[in-house]
Amino acid sequence: MNGTAPALWAPLAAGSARFRGPFTRWPRLADAALAFAVFLVTTFVLDGPGDELIVRPVQDVPIGAAIVSAVAGAALYWRRRAPMAVVAVAVLSWAATFGSGYRDMGGVVAILALYAAGRYCADVAQGLAGVAAAVAVVAVDALDIHDSWVTEASFGAAVMFVAWYVGRRFRLREERAEELRREQAAEARRILVEERARIARELHDVVAHRVSLMTVQAGAAKAVATRDPDAALRSMGAVEEAGRQALAELRHLLGVLRPEADHGVLGPQPGLADLPALADQIREAGVGVSLDLDRRLPRDLPARVDLFAYRIVQEALTNVLKHAGPGAHADVRLRYEGDRVLVEVVDDGEGSGATFQKSGHGVVGMRERALLLGGTLDAGPRKGGGFAVVACLPVEGGPTREAP
Repeated sequence: MNGTAPALWAPLAAGSARFRGPFTRWPRLADAALAFAVFLVTTFVLDGPGDELIVRPVQDVPIGAAIVSAVAGAALYWRRRAPMAVVAVAVLSWAATFGSGYRDMGGVVAILALYAAGRYCADVAQGLAGVAAAVAVVAVDALDIHDSWVTEASFGAAVMFVAWYVGRRFRLREERAEELRREQAAEARRILVEERARIARELHDVVAHRVSLMTVQAGAAKAVATRDPDAALRSMGAVEEAGRQALAELRHLLGVLRPEADHGVLGPQPGLADLPALADQIREAGVGVSLDLDRRLPRDLPARVDLFAYRIVQEALTNVLKHAGPGAHADVRLRYEGDRVLVEVVDDGEGSGATFQKSGHGVVGMRERALLLGGTLDAGPRKGGGFAVVACLPVEGGPTREAP
């Protein structure tokens, strides 16, 4: 019996979790319907003798009562966006009905408004202030009941507080559910990152093994090339096959490490040859760019140097576009000094200095690229205005520190 009970209740629990009432599915339409229904009830329904409810004909409704009911009912339409303002309107409308047969209906509007205050107002103090105002109206309204004033006032005050408290509990429950969803999403992301890192380590070992095998096979082919060409060809064939496998596994490794937003975006990486096109894009966006490229820059730079130099220029120009202000101009200069590439991006913008330093990841990312090549990067405001980025990238080299 105990084992089957959860299974029997599970579909009902799942159905209740999926159920969404009209106030959740169509909130604005539901609020409009609620406001109209409250207007009808408070306008045409009265307290009769012996606590009997009486429906009043249209021609017997006083103009003042109709106006007060219309204002109080219409206010409920804004109960989500301005709950405390709705409470104020409800309490004042209720107070305006003193001495008439409509005063109990005013209490209904106040109860709905206090519930909305608890549900949609984050400030507890404001909600309790609304409860206190409603309780004051309850106490004044009960003054004509001399023999049971304390009982009536206490009961009314309890109803007002409970209405606000119920709304507050719903709000807290939703906040806890949202926090739980965020924690679960964060945990799922953490597990995903850890799993990707584990897979990346495994693929790294596989790729390293393939490359080591290629090196050994290439060395064997070189050793026997002169005396046994057939063996050399077989070794080179093994090198080719291992290279293809290593390339496929490396592509898979990069797919694992690539952010989800970048999946499916494949293509050749840019390089220094693409700088003129980049400069044209920046010019079209409103920033003048001048390029000064050293003719001695070799066409066969290592791919990592070619890519990182381009990315540094791209990031620097992007930040000029974001922070230097309209009409700014940037000078891009690249120099080749035998064993290193010097990259310099200087602008004359007014807003790029302090703003660029505080902008977050721009300088950090550029400096990280330079460090991965064993180089350096300096970035900061210029004395005469504007901002300067200067990078020194060794053509041959490795990281200046171990990656974290």
